[in-house]
Amino acid sequence: MKWSLKLGQYRGIAVYVHSTFALIIAWVALTYWQQNPNLGFILSGIIFVLAIFACVVLHEFGHALMAQKYGIKTKDIILYPIGGVARLESMPEEPRQELWITLAGPAVNLVIAAAIYLWLSVTGGFQQSELLAFVNGTFMERLMFINILLVFFNMLPAFPMDGGRVMRALLAMRMDYRRATQIAARLGQGMAVLFGILGVFSNPFLIIIAFFVWMGAAQEAKMVSMRAAFQGTLVDSAMMTRFNVLHVSDSLYRAVEHTLAGAQQDFPVMEEDRLVGVLTRKMIVNALASQGPNVLVGEIMQRSFALASAGEKLQSVFNKLQSSPFNFMPVVKNDRLVGLLTKDNIDKFLTIQSALRNIHARTA
Repeated sequence: MKWSLKLGQYRGIAVYVHSTFALIIAWVALTYWQQNPNLGFILSGIIFVLAIFACVVLHEFGHALMAQKYGIKTKDIILYPIGGVARLESMPEEPRQELWITLAGPAVNLVIAAAIYLWLSVTGGFQQSELLAFVNGTFMERLMFINILLVFFNMLPAFPMDGGRVMRALLAMRMDYRRATQIAARLGQGMAVLFGILGVFSNPFLIIIAFFVWMGAAQEAKMVSMRAAFQGTLVDSAMMTRFNVLHVSDSLYRAVEHTLAGAQQDFPVMEEDRLVGVLTRKMIVNALASQGPNVLVGEIMQRSFALASAGEKLQSVFNKLQSSPFNFMPVVKNDRLVGLLTKDNIDKFLTIQSALRNIHARTA
């Protein structure tokens, strides 16, 4: 994971912390230093924040382990300054599955808060009997209240937060999944505007949350629209059928000519009638700088690459393309190169499909 450090893994799910996480540590250290420039006091603040994020990790494992129960794998869990994200490999097929997967996260925070409450009750560890414990209580009292706060905050209907996902799941039990997502996304963006306004007059951190909620809602709506467009569509419906190829005996200058003559940036490489490699724009630029235009394509091409079949489902190939280091994938049929599938071409396909759906909706 780029710009991230792996902390470990459990049940095959890796946990990463993003490099920007250092910002929250720096902010906490600065805040505590302004209150009391004592090293022990500053360290106590940092440890408390790390304890909160440990609870966030457990929250995300709640989502991930419940998803495993339904046969959905989790790519990883990433910690950012504003929280954590469990990246599921696929969306739940049933709204009820999404409902339980979503509720599993806040349920973990409730269990943590209840466990701390019982422990403090048994040990007589309560020092504050009121909500002042949230600010002035002991380490464990404050951690308990933070977990309760995480439940309430996550359950706000601000899609794609947990509350918004619960709303989407409940709506999807009564209407089309795409329509349910659009409603939840609009409500989420409305909440983002509210967060932004509150942030201007109170805590600027809310503005950052507002930005991520707005962008997350828009991205989720786009992904579901893509999923609807992909449904039942095969690769040969979206692939490029007019493209240039290179041969292992071509010089790099030939690749440059093709690049300058048209929009194609990446090329399949042939040896006689066999597909043997790929050459990307980045490879071309790097080789030009280091070896010059006379080097042969066969000497610099990448021989390890993924292939798509013309009869494959576009959704599954798109998922593979998303995690590929390349922006395109050669498409074969009966072991013969018949097309190229590029991220750019998929975007064009989705734009056309969206326009056609809008026309159909207006005339229906």
